[in-house]
Amino acid sequence: MPLEKIALISDAHGNLTALDAVLEDIGSRGIDRIVNLGDLVGKGPRGSEVVDRCAAVCDVNLRGNWDEDLPAWADESVEEMVWWRDELRPDQRAWLAELPLSHDVLVSGRRVRLFHASAVSPHVRVRARHTAEEFDGMFVNTPMTGEGPTPSVVGYGDIHDVFVKVEGGRTLFNVGSVGNPLDEPVSSYVILEGSLDDPAPGRFGLQVVRVPYDVEAEIAVAESLRMPALVPYAVELRTAVYRGLQGAGRQQV
Repeated sequence: MPLEKIALISDAHGNLTALDAVLEDIGSRGIDRIVNLGDLVGKGPRGSEVVDRCAAVCDVNLRGNWDEDLPAWADESVEEMVWWRDELRPDQRAWLAELPLSHDVLVSGRRVRLFHASAVSPHVRVRARHTAEEFDGMFVNTPMTGEGPTPSVVGYGDIHDVFVKVEGGRTLFNVGSVGNPLDEPVSSYVILEGSLDDPAPGRFGLQVVRVPYDVEAEIAVAESLRMPALVPYAVELRTAVYRGLQGAGRQQV
């Protein structure tokens, strides 16, 4: 019997060009179950369209730190944050603010827990290089995740950096980023394979998928819409160098 598949995406960050490329790849593999681990908005120029697309095609959308912060952003002095906030419709801001923070799924007898950044909060970051305490903390029940059986597999987003770590019979993985990857300038997502929603032990697989997209077309859209913070955005998309590490004043679009 063929294994069933579920696609896990994260951190589209308003990059509709990248999102559409990833969704096309997912569709080409016959996968129709998608879980989005959050951060739909901010950084890129088309957060509103990304929200509508993900609301339409994803079975589950989780709330990331940007999804939580941007709808209620109140500091009018930060031009780009105001621009990204105002690009969203009021109903979209309300929808983002109400998204769940955690989602569990059974795959071939393994409880897989999914959230944006950590088991504590979408604002608590666990990097690819983390401590043993941080690793253990990803598998515990918290007020955010709720009570019940603890997971043996945890997947998350937030850091825009793909990795898979297996230790002590537990698997921690990061799906990377669809719209703002910072490990290489190519979108990523993860496919889980197995018997979905099945408590019985069985075959289980995890695959990282890389999907190229038209980076220059996305930058051109941001430029045509006069998006603030265009230069650091363009550099991030082209080089996967985080804007906080870019040389100030030395980059050109």
